[in-house]
Amino acid sequence: MNAPRNTQYRHLDVQKIAGSLGAEVRGVDLSQDVSEEVLAEIRAALLDNLVIAIRGQNITPDQQLAFARRWGEIHLHPFMQGMEDYPEILKIVKRPTDKKNFGGSWHTDQMFSPSPAMGTMLYALEVPSAGGDTLFTNQYLAYESLSDAMKDIAGQLRTVCVGDNFKAANGLSRKERYDRQMSEMKVKDPGDVITTSIHPLVRTHPETGRKSIYIGGHVQNFDGMTDEESQPLMDFFMKQSTRPEHTCRVRWEAGTLTFWDNRCTQHFAINDYPSETRLMHRITIRGDQPF
Repeated sequence: MNAPRNTQYRHLDVQKIAGSLGAEVRGVDLSQDVSEEVLAEIRAALLDNLVIAIRGQNITPDQQLAFARRWGEIHLHPFMQGMEDYPEILKIVKRPTDKKNFGGSWHTDQMFSPSPAMGTMLYALEVPSAGGDTLFTNQYLAYESLSDAMKDIAGQLRTVCVGDNFKAANGLSRKERYDRQMSEMKVKDPGDVITTSIHPLVRTHPETGRKSIYIGGHVQNFDGMTDEESQPLMDFFMKQSTRPEHTCRVRWEAGTLTFWDNRCTQHFAINDYPSETRLMHRITIRGDQPF
């Protein structure tokens, strides 16, 4: 039996994926100009659910960019080369010969930037017959389920976030790792772009006012602490953030555009389709400085 329509929305059909976060959205055609009323409902769905899978789309790169620009300035990835004709779009592809996939660990996008990505739009062009799903986790719940004493401790911590995290990769650079394991994901020199930043572990969402644990795979250590001191706390907060009851799983279909809020989520692209291709177009939208 289908779930009843969410009557909060006049233009969209919004159905929850899990109790913690995530929703499927239907009733909008992103190849057309979206009205302000519909855009407001999409924003409400994103803020309410943290990640939304907008199903049944057939859009060009120009149309995806036009929709993304309704949300803010495009955030260019400092390490990854965009498409030749659309440098704002990152072509994410894994071929059957590739051992590694892009985004295959828990993280939040561009956490290493002074003003990390507010949101990410990932559009599926080709998906495997099974697998290739993405896990998401609710960082509000990660914070809210802490004890009051641990909330006090967390509120005093600041993370050192590194874009080319040699420590987590046995001393290998991002370029060395990708060149060895991925055939089409190309790394560029970030030049003078800042790729190491310090952020509060407890972040306040600028639109909802809710607090969340802001942590992910880019975190190297806590500011002012040694690696030995930092690691047990990092392990605790990562485990707290990715508890099963805090997560949902988006199953991809060609024509799905999934949009998530990096300010209060982490995600993990599952690498479980060794003999098939997965092809996506990704756009990230610039955010503000975490506080």
